[in-house]
Amino acid sequence: MTFEEKSTWVSVAVSVLAVVAYSTFVLRQMSNVPVVEIAYQWPMLVSVGAMVLMTIVGTILMSIGTAISASLAGRASVNDMDRKDERDDQINSRGELVGYYFSSAGILGVLALAMLRYDQFWIANALYLTLVAGGLLSAAAKLVAYRRGF
Repeated sequence: MTFEEKSTWVSVAVSVLAVVAYSTFVLRQMSNVPVVEIAYQWPMLVSVGAMVLMTIVGTILMSIGTAISASLAGRASVNDMDRKDERDDQINSRGELVGYYFSSAGILGVLALAMLRYDQFWIANALYLTLVAGGLLSAAAKLVAYRRGF
């Protein structure tokens, strides 16, 4: 498994954890508090910040784990095992394009919500969902390409 594929798995795991935590927080409040009064701003910022930080930490830990397993297996170099090639670049480009198309369509929906003057809660959460879903769809396209080819 290449470094890029492992990094994609880290990103997926982190994104899912952050979204589940944020969604749980907001959904619990929705049953007790009117939507316009839900304090979603800080939890959303924490969720986004946690995604960034946990992805960095997860990638570092994954790199350390790869280096340790390579040295235990007697491989001469981690670089020999995880060398990036043209296929990685093509898979990354294709995956990012899939995520871009999805995010672009979703952002048009968010723009429609803004034009129809929906509450900021719905606009912000639709944008958050669009960007996270675009990232997850991009990662899924990359992982499928790594496993099945393209």
